[in-house]
Amino acid sequence: MLKPTIHTIMNKTLLFLFSFLISAGFAFAQSPVTGIIKTTNGTTIPNATIKVRGTNQAVAADENGAFSINVKQETPFYLQVSAVGYKPQDFQILKVEDTPIELVLVENALLDEIVVTSRRRSEVLQDVPIPITVIGGRSAENAGAFNVNRLKELVPSVQLYASNARNTTLNIRGLGSTFGLTNDGIDPGVGFYVDGVYHARPAATSTDFLDIDQIEILRGPQGTLFGKNTTAGAFNITTSKPTLTPSAKIELSVGNYNFIQAKTSVSGALAKDLAAKISISGTQRDGTIWNTREERRYSGQNNLGLKSQLYYTPSEKLQVLLSGDVSIQHPAGYPLVIAGVTTTERSAYRQYARIISDLGYQQPKIDPFSREINTNTPWRHNQSIGGISLNIDYKIGNGTLTSTTAWRFWNWDPTNDRDFSEVAALTKSQGNSRHDQYSQEVRYAGNITEKLSGVVGVYFLGQNLKGLAQTEEVGKDQWRFVQTSNTGSQALYSTPGLLDGFGIKTNSVIKSLSAAVFAQVDWEVLKNLHVLPGLRYTYDKKDVDYDRVTYGGLQTTDATLLALKAAVYANQQFSTKVDNNNLSGNFTVSYRPTHNLNVYGTFSTAYKPVGVNVGGLPTTSTGAADLSVAVVKPEYVQHYELGAKTKPLKGAIVNISLFNTDIKDYQTNVQSPQLGVNRGYLSNAEKVRVKGLEIDGTYQLERFLTLNAALAYLDGKYVRFTNAPLPLEETGHTEVINGVATQVAFKDASGGRLPGISKWNISGGSELSTPGNLSTRAGRYFIAGDASYRSEYSSNPTPSSVLLVKGYALFNARLGFKSDKFSLFVWSRNIANKNYYEQLQAAAGNSGLYAGVLGDPRTYGGTIRYAF
Repeated sequence: MLKPTIHTIMNKTLLFLFSFLISAGFAFAQSPVTGIIKTTNGTTIPNATIKVRGTNQAVAADENGAFSINVKQETPFYLQVSAVGYKPQDFQILKVEDTPIELVLVENALLDEIVVTSRRRSEVLQDVPIPITVIGGRSAENAGAFNVNRLKELVPSVQLYASNARNTTLNIRGLGSTFGLTNDGIDPGVGFYVDGVYHARPAATSTDFLDIDQIEILRGPQGTLFGKNTTAGAFNITTSKPTLTPSAKIELSVGNYNFIQAKTSVSGALAKDLAAKISISGTQRDGTIWNTREERRYSGQNNLGLKSQLYYTPSEKLQVLLSGDVSIQHPAGYPLVIAGVTTTERSAYRQYARIISDLGYQQPKIDPFSREINTNTPWRHNQSIGGISLNIDYKIGNGTLTSTTAWRFWNWDPTNDRDFSEVAALTKSQGNSRHDQYSQEVRYAGNITEKLSGVVGVYFLGQNLKGLAQTEEVGKDQWRFVQTSNTGSQALYSTPGLLDGFGIKTNSVIKSLSAAVFAQVDWEVLKNLHVLPGLRYTYDKKDVDYDRVTYGGLQTTDATLLALKAAVYANQQFSTKVDNNNLSGNFTVSYRPTHNLNVYGTFSTAYKPVGVNVGGLPTTSTGAADLSVAVVKPEYVQHYELGAKTKPLKGAIVNISLFNTDIKDYQTNVQSPQLGVNRGYLSNAEKVRVKGLEIDGTYQLERFLTLNAALAYLDGKYVRFTNAPLPLEETGHTEVINGVATQVAFKDASGGRLPGISKWNISGGSELSTPGNLSTRAGRYFIAGDASYRSEYSSNPTPSSVLLVKGYALFNARLGFKSDKFSLFVWSRNIANKNYYEQLQAAAGNSGLYAGVLGDPRTYGGTIRYAF
């Protein structure tokens, strides 16, 4: 009796639940939502994907852009619409209509609608009176530009030189940082920002991009817009934010040299109004340079990057973004290859060929593009870089109040063989460093009135840069490189073991503080006529402690031998404190008579803070450190620019700018012949000038053809540099002074060209695509290519006939299929396998040997991407 009752109850319960589920399903099964997906010009978009946000419900539009989807939830709800070549967009549905709805997507590459945030608010690119190049994150990835170093082929005005992550020079229009070996005692002139956070160390440019949304490259001084003063320009990089809607994407690339790169990103909601994202990137590649002695490859890649974000959006007024990232790089190292030997003006006894012969070695193999080295000290360039930031945006009135708080770190652990050969001369160079920076920026940007908008802010940056037991050490063969003759006391340099293992260990600390107040407004004084004044007040302070001690070598009490050792390395210790302040600004006039024309003119002043030398100081005639060069004067910049941004016909943009930049007390890096300052020291050139012309254009024919081209003509010269170091080939130069033949170490380089600047820089690219299907997936097949050319440039602080890099052209190509969720393509970089140098550098001691940083050979591979 009991059992049937239980069964009866259970059956009735199940029937009730089943009926409830069916009725609930019908209750939420509203009339189908029908519609058509169109472009901004009214044409339909076939095969777009339509998804109900927060669910797995999705359909694809047909060939005419029409769709129908049954939505099993009550209004209001959102439809997410995406299609290849268009910006994904969410549409809120408040009521289901009986008639089809029209949903409009904007093309990704709609040239005249590109939005930038370079003036700390969202604006259409062509309306901003600043020369800016914008590269979308996907465009950069497609071109193989997975870090800043690859971008220089896309933007002619950008120069980046790196013999390793620390020794990186990032310049715009030939200005920004010292060319060659990096000295930590000066600030870069090109600002590098990621999501509003300034990255102080140039090593940041070597890390792999993670979830890049857009890269804006601003040219010219920008100190009234950004937190840290920028005398030459800025990189403003934004990453994509987390989304409440679950999403993910993966990417895998493989290529020759055992190249493999994997990227993944996952985003979704943790709670109401709280989204999270985690992104991971890993890159591995075998080296392109073979060490015949060690039988191993160098110049490979071994990178791992991680970025996580929390995005809190409790209301339309408040947005809070917490970000953390770390990048770890453990490559085999980036050696320079011997590029040649030149004769200097020293005596025959001090020529490189004679030195090597006396030591019993064969002359080095001068075949740099065989990509072989024979060094006897392993190369290592390990680094870790990362940080945490908190960005808060709060809308007040017609603008946004933003607070950006950040801490970043950098650890550098290298080993270099600075004689570039099998010789045991300068056997070890280790510039171990630790950097911590703390920054805070608060600014308000927006529209004050209908005719007046602008930005005002304050900024603080504290840095603590430590040199940790930085080591330089020589070996058993160094005596012959420093010996000037084989007579007198100089003959004692051959004393067995005198310099074997002799070196220095340096501990240094630079504590710096930079604080600034900045503001700029945009006032439409008359119809279509805008004036944009800006001001910046900056205070900078640097405290330096430098302590260098010698070790090793022959332990002796012989005064003559001790003097010979001291001529190679000597103890150095100094402390200094320096501060300065500056008021700078700009004034721009912009006239926009039509939507197709923006003509502007700018005058601006800027400055780069005082510098300090922490790479070792040259010595006086008494052997003491020359403290007169411990502090380097600030740079002062005056900049003039005229430009025009035009849209001459539908789908086309042509921009042009002419500029002139004068710099007083230009901070330059000097390579000293003295071994104790082999990383160079800083000095001031009295005046330099860079002037030039830039033209860039883009054209888009519907979605089938995209063309882009850019040209930069740069003329950079020392207007006055009377105390320049001798170029390598003139080392040992003698002049008659007061009737006496005297060996000099400096020359007047006035009128000479600045290092790193090519007169002609050209880049261009195109992409041709057509609709098609890959299996059942609709998308577009494409073929694309880009090319770049730069003419010859000087690779030495003082113009040198030897250290001159010849011009070269590079070609890249890719071919494949892409849809809104899936891409598959093959690619090749430097497809012609061009042999070229990126940099040439004299070996320490200036005996005649010089080495080069080689550009990558031809690489090729394939990439697959999938988003869901």
